[in-house]
Amino acid sequence: VQLQASGGGLAQAGGSLIVSCTVSGGVFSRYGVGWFRQVAGKDRSYVGSITSNGGHTYYTNSVKGRFTISRDNAKNTVYLQMNSLKPEDTAVYYCAAENPETRLYDYWGQGTLVTVSS
Repeated sequence: VQLQASGGGLAQAGGSLIVSCTVSGGVFSRYGVGWFRQVAGKDRSYVGSITSNGGHTYYTNSVKGRFTISRDNAKNTVYLQMNSLKPEDTAVYYCAAENPETRLYDYWGQGTLVTVSS
């Protein structure tokens, strides 16, 4: 299973960005997908996730009400819509697919950089 994240870039505080994660090499509809982010020098942290059928989404408190995760199973793609961006959202964003056998995020994309200027 391969994941490709794209769509990062530069935004101003208060602005919006959308990042995408395309999954290949497996049956996409079997996988829950999570988003994580990492700031240089810090551990990777959980941002949010969506279940395999898209029926449920979960978010860490710091992004609730600002970020929205969705998926299009016809396009094998998961989206992270980021609104009301803050400088502290600056990070490399990673998507990961949950292995339905292990229930762990065993498959990871390469990351895409999001920079929010004040």
